[in-house]
Amino acid sequence: MTRHVIRLDSPAPSFIDSYLLGDGRLGAALRGLPGTEEMDLNLDTLWSGGPGEHGVGPEDAGARTRDGDGPPADAGAPGAALLTEIRTAIAGGDLARAEELARRNQSGRWTQAYQPVGRLRWTYATGADGSAYARELDLRDGVARTTHDGVTVETFVSAPAGVLVSRATGPVTGAGAVAGTARPAAAAVLDTPHPVRTTTTTDGADRVWTVVTGRAPVTCLPDYVGHDEPVTYADDKPDADGSVAAGMGFAVVAVTETVPGGVRLVVAGATGFRGWDRRPGADVENLAQVARDRVGAALARRTEDLLAEHVADRRRLVDRVELDLSASGDDAAAHERAFDLGRHLLVSSSRPGTQAANLQGIWNADARPAWSGNYTTNINLEMAYWPVELLDLAELHTPLLGLVRDLAVAGTGTARRYYGARGAAVHHNTDLWRFTEPVDGEPQWAAWPSALWWLARHLVEHVDFAGQGAERTARTVGAVAVLRAGAAFALDMLVDDGTGALVVSPSTSPEHRFVLDGGAQVAVGAGAAMDQELAREVLTSYLALAGDDPGEATLAAEVRVALPRLREVAVGRAGDLLEWADERRPAEPGHRHVSHLYGAFPGSRITATREPDLLEAVRRALALRLANGSGYTGWSQAWILCLAARLRDTALAEHSIDVLLRTLTSASGLDLHPHEDWPEGQVFQIDGNLGVVAGMVELLVQSHDGAVSLLPALPDRWPTGRLTGVRARGGHQVDVRWSGGRLDAATVTAGDGPLVLEVPERRGPAVVVSEGAVVPTTAVVPAAPGCSRLTFPAQPGAVYSLTFASR
Repeated sequence: MTRHVIRLDSPAPSFIDSYLLGDGRLGAALRGLPGTEEMDLNLDTLWSGGPGEHGVGPEDAGARTRDGDGPPADAGAPGAALLTEIRTAIAGGDLARAEELARRNQSGRWTQAYQPVGRLRWTYATGADGSAYARELDLRDGVARTTHDGVTVETFVSAPAGVLVSRATGPVTGAGAVAGTARPAAAAVLDTPHPVRTTTTTDGADRVWTVVTGRAPVTCLPDYVGHDEPVTYADDKPDADGSVAAGMGFAVVAVTETVPGGVRLVVAGATGFRGWDRRPGADVENLAQVARDRVGAALARRTEDLLAEHVADRRRLVDRVELDLSASGDDAAAHERAFDLGRHLLVSSSRPGTQAANLQGIWNADARPAWSGNYTTNINLEMAYWPVELLDLAELHTPLLGLVRDLAVAGTGTARRYYGARGAAVHHNTDLWRFTEPVDGEPQWAAWPSALWWLARHLVEHVDFAGQGAERTARTVGAVAVLRAGAAFALDMLVDDGTGALVVSPSTSPEHRFVLDGGAQVAVGAGAAMDQELAREVLTSYLALAGDDPGEATLAAEVRVALPRLREVAVGRAGDLLEWADERRPAEPGHRHVSHLYGAFPGSRITATREPDLLEAVRRALALRLANGSGYTGWSQAWILCLAARLRDTALAEHSIDVLLRTLTSASGLDLHPHEDWPEGQVFQIDGNLGVVAGMVELLVQSHDGAVSLLPALPDRWPTGRLTGVRARGGHQVDVRWSGGRLDAATVTAGDGPLVLEVPERRGPAVVVSEGAVVPTTAVVPAAPGCSRLTFPAQPGAVYSLTFASR
């Protein structure tokens, strides 16, 4: 089986079976139809709405929002009084009342929605019947190919050129070199849900220009909100600077032309987005000129040159890490392909200067996409970036890190209005405009203001993977501002639980409820496990990175007092780590979220050496969840895989990968979320595709527990293979090679020393060599069960090879 390639023998019947291409800004979902290709186009900044911290509500679409929705923007801090009532109800055990009050402390509004550009139809071969059909996606080079009827179509989206290029060669329409004529190729046609103006012109005898301009919606209600007019547009004139309050302009330019041996399509687009806190532009003629210039520059170059530049750009990123399981059989080859697909989607949807990948990356075909195609911050957004540092792609992390820094600013008003608190609060949804308020909805998901604490972890990881030196210093500066906002808010969300311990109040476990004695289901309480872990983590990270700064002395002193008082997560009678502060009956024992296990993954507080008893409690809690059916969405199963890696449970890891690939991915390998109201019954979500990559790396290399651990959870079905180029905390770069299920050798390029390596004990005594000389090592305890640890004073940049002495 060819490596790095997905190959199918039929066109995509729906969006979820498309091949996805992109450069972080321009996305295309290709159906691979013979003769007339259809591709759904997207631009990463094309969203409904405009700047402002209050999102979209029913009144924006002509209906009045419900009474009692959250504190008004100009009322100081009215949420503080309501917060006091909620906390009083919780402390008094009246959790039904707390739930009711929490519902009142919501905004009554939602995020705006990620928008499609439209579906582009390009006829390149009239009369094609699709004989000898095949399509493939090259995951290394980011090129889609379709062959049929003697025609070959090759498509890519070039980040250096900023355009999509598709070339058809063979017996194609308008190909003078083949058909013996000079007639131009058929014009590309864009079907879009937005009101647009389309012009088509010819340029000489063999080139057709199609220019489409329009505006995004002013409002777009979520797909689950019923309304007679859920999507609305404006026709107001732009101001002198070309800006409007909402409903940004956009333009798409598509050119078809004959080229030697075939026909070619070149596409570019532009939007009026100017910044999350700035009025967008709606001067569509200016936007069209931006797109024309990009297309014109590409038309002046041969396809071969554009393709070579694109491939070189891709390989500069993709080739940093390689997982090779080709010697381990077909199952392992399918697993390797899932790894390659996830990396392809990451490189295609997140580049420096772009927006962060949303629920579907940068791909979406619907004006009202599932869950608005937004950023869901109670797992999905974070999961999409779990593998980025591991894959040595730190620069691809920057779109998310920029979003988090923006939210730390945008969320200050939300913290003040809804909680009377310092710092910044971010709830479970955000969008291009950095929405931070609690949405209109059930408290089980809406009443969760802890997202910034979780998101701050990504800035900390960005620091940890840098090692030492100027790069680490620069990354630290960027992290501290966010950690300061998160820590200040965390301090104001902590209350004494009556025993002297501090708990987050109010607190929910994302999207899950528990059952009261009378049968009522509620979500609001105090001290849910995830919130306790997040609060501890953000406070600890703040002290680690900013605690010695004299400018941080006052806040740091508060943190030092609070940290020792944080209540530990609870363990139940069955030895399982509890989701809430005490034993409660879960509304869904098999709930898809495993939020209470955060401390084991993605957190790193609960490990085999630091908290072995709690790690066992995590194992039992996960087993209970699984026994009741958890993992029925792709992203949920990816989280389970990552937990299996941390638990070193190889059987569970293999099972998770199997479930993902056999039941929760489309024919083209896209991660799926069951959605009974959606036409296909399932929705593509990128998080599972990317989460599985992180899980696969963690099976082979881990670095969260004070050591670089080699092959901590090698699956039985991966008996032979190698992983090269992965990053570890401390800035180390690691290669591992194994056969017969045993580690053969490893190479570590040191970041900042000393270096601690953890190796499987059953392999025999480890020998470390650098520049041909054996390096003296010292044993370290404790180590994970079945492993041993050794350390040595590594020099930054030096290469150390680990082998094993024969017994």
